[in-house]
Amino acid sequence: MKTAFLTFLILINLASSLHGQEKATVSIRLDISSTKFNKGSILIALYESEESYMKEIYKSADVVVKDHKAQVTFHSLKKGVYAFSFFHDLNNNKKLDTNFLGIPKEPYGFSNDKKGRFGPPKFDETSLEINKNSRFKISIE
Repeated sequence: MKTAFLTFLILINLASSLHGQEKATVSIRLDISSTKFNKGSILIALYESEESYMKEIYKSADVVVKDHKAQVTFHSLKKGVYAFSFFHDLNNNKKLDTNFLGIPKEPYGFSNDKKGRFGPPKFDETSLEINKNSRFKISIE
């Protein structure tokens, strides 16, 4: 009886530790360098699924460029697939300025260093599997 009870306690402990691991969160840190401009801010949008990509922002940040650099960390994220987009808001008007054809006039980009042709790249081109704390270096020209 004592052995059965100890086995039961060990199984409960294992199950609760596995459950705790599933709920563990991760962080994504973005280190951004601007090679051309040392002004304005970087606006970043994080997307958590293909369905929400470029439609509904999961988390966002607005970080000031200082010494040609900016840094942001998104904390408490569930492990999973994410994508992000960003642009360098040179005039601090909080929007991506475009020309009369709709082509961006301010530097912009996406995760995996992808660029779109006639619109943003597809989610599967920009998506990242995040299962641990991750750090990405981004260079904006």
